[in-house]
Amino acid sequence: MLLPRILSALVMIPVALAAIWWGGYAFAVMVAVAGAVMVWEWDRMTGGTFATGGRLAAVLVAVASLMAFTWPMASLALVLVAAVVAGRRAECEGAGRRYWALSGVLYCGLPAVALVWLRGDDGQGRFLMLGLMLVVWATDIGAYAAGRTIGGPLLMPKVSPKKTWAGLIGGMLSAALIGALGNGFTAFGPHSHFDFALPLGAAILAVVAQAGDLLESWVKRRFGVKDSSNIIPGHGGVLDRVDGVLSVAVFIAVFRLAGVI
Repeated sequence: MLLPRILSALVMIPVALAAIWWGGYAFAVMVAVAGAVMVWEWDRMTGGTFATGGRLAAVLVAVASLMAFTWPMASLALVLVAAVVAGRRAECEGAGRRYWALSGVLYCGLPAVALVWLRGDDGQGRFLMLGLMLVVWATDIGAYAAGRTIGGPLLMPKVSPKKTWAGLIGGMLSAALIGALGNGFTAFGPHSHFDFALPLGAAILAVVAQAGDLLESWVKRRFGVKDSSNIIPGHGGVLDRVDGVLSVAVFIAVFRLAGVI
């Protein structure tokens, strides 16, 4: 599967970076499509039939993502409506389906809105989003390299049989390195001094990204599913590729709303 993984990455990464760079509705459209696909993947992953409620929820999440560019609060409200719709429609599919359908829309929709809102249409949003992506990518690479090279005790063996404490530390160090390298640059110019908050913050985001990865691993293990879908050759589904991005986006959005960043 190495060749399909490489070819898929060569297609996806330039598209994602171009959308991030342009921002505005170019980025919002990409997130809207991904959000709708993620709702479908979650429904599929948790044993749903993706009937009327699921389809309507996917459309509403896509619309909310587009709205987040100019009306973020209204888009959040629309995600909540989509979750309620999905939950009520899923009642007929069996015990527990209402909970999984509702939580899935929130899991996919809230980060989609957060991503579009954080990116916005200015240079600061571009810098923030590129930094977010670089930190998550560095976390994945560092965790994989350290986990394969060092091995050692498993992080959460009942959730993921491969993730190790060494991998977590490796991911944190890789993310901190990205923070250190980006320390001298902002959207407005270079810093005049080293800011230790950036590498420290990046290391914290690495933990958040790994938590997002573990959450999806727990759901897949709960339902006996290997991948959220097979829509991306060699990679699985969209959820499999962006689980860390989703958790980091919500984390940063909460702190930004609180005025911390």
